[in-house]
Amino acid sequence: MPPRSFRLGVTGGIGSGKSTVAAMLGTFGAALVDADSIARSVTEAGGAAVPAIRSTFGADYIDAQGALDRARMRALVFADAGAKLRLEAIVHPLVGHAIAQAVHEASLGGHRLIVLDIPLLTESPRWPRQLDAVLVVDCREATQISRVQARSGLGPDAVQAIMATQSSRAVRRAAADIVVYNDGLTLADLHTKVHGIAASFGL
Repeated sequence: MPPRSFRLGVTGGIGSGKSTVAAMLGTFGAALVDADSIARSVTEAGGAAVPAIRSTFGADYIDAQGALDRARMRALVFADAGAKLRLEAIVHPLVGHAIAQAVHEASLGGHRLIVLDIPLLTESPRWPRQLDAVLVVDCREATQISRVQARSGLGPDAVQAIMATQSSRAVRRAAADIVVYNDGLTLADLHTKVHGIAASFGL
């Protein structure tokens, strides 16, 4: 039986660069499990969550392609905390099962390090018991806003509204075993930092 893989959760606020850090760890040999990608897959056309979303919220929340209408649902959950809980009750168990399966397969593959890219890690109580350590990618809030604006075209108020639904920087940092401060760094600088982290795990 191969040795048990080390499970590292990687998180950070929107625009922090957490997915970039997770992907860099993958280039050094870590197995990468992208929770956000898995969540999208269960709400795409033919996804496992779509029938329950349709029956719970109505056909108006399913787009012409048969997938979750993300813009309409985003507006609803921002305005209605109960709707957010109902959506999570549908999506989270499916995502959790798919993530567990992906981790199991990576473990069987003999990966020393499994990186779980989890946007809302500190917002959910279920993650800490499934992880061996947490890496938080941190930066100033002004940096988050400028990065998200540059890549999405959203206005600053829209970005701040998204940030308001996420844990604060202080909460994320308090949950961290490792912090990468990704502010004012070039990609080369960040790569060097991540290389050092990967080396600490024997990669």
